[in-house]
Amino acid sequence: MTAAAVLPMALADAAETERLGAVVAAALRAAPVGVIELRGPLGAGKTTFARGLLHALGVEGIVRSPTYTLMEPYVLAAGTVLHMDLYRLVDPEEWWQLGTDSYPPEQTLWLVEWPEQAGGLLPAARLSIELAHRGGARGAELRGEPALLKAIAEIAELPLQFV
Repeated sequence: MTAAAVLPMALADAAETERLGAVVAAALRAAPVGVIELRGPLGAGKTTFARGLLHALGVEGIVRSPTYTLMEPYVLAAGTVLHMDLYRLVDPEEWWQLGTDSYPPEQTLWLVEWPEQAGGLLPAARLSIELAHRGGARGAELRGEPALLKAIAEIAELPLQFV
């Protein structure tokens, strides 16, 4: 990642987590390519976020969790979105078996749950999102390119007070 800007957000529920995905999709409209890392414990909302982002980018129908397939590609007019869940990746060398090299980086948005399982094989991230839930409270911490975080904050109508 090229920058260290941070944008914290409170999320009331799963619907707000899904809305955050739609907000990020809107911020990416000009250039929907690169890596978005989705981090957090099981059940934190990573796939819920992905569903919101994918629907906002034009994916119709059910967005399936790639937990068992490891990767679900979605071909859109602007390029391809690879929704990946690397939780079950045992060895980073399994990465090459997914066939990711057949997707040109300049035309692909990588939406990656459990990116640490790739052992450093992923391209650099434009955005890293840490999702958390403690008790009834949910939240997200976004780290990424300052211009992208500014666009996200403006679309979400948040104060522009991020680090």
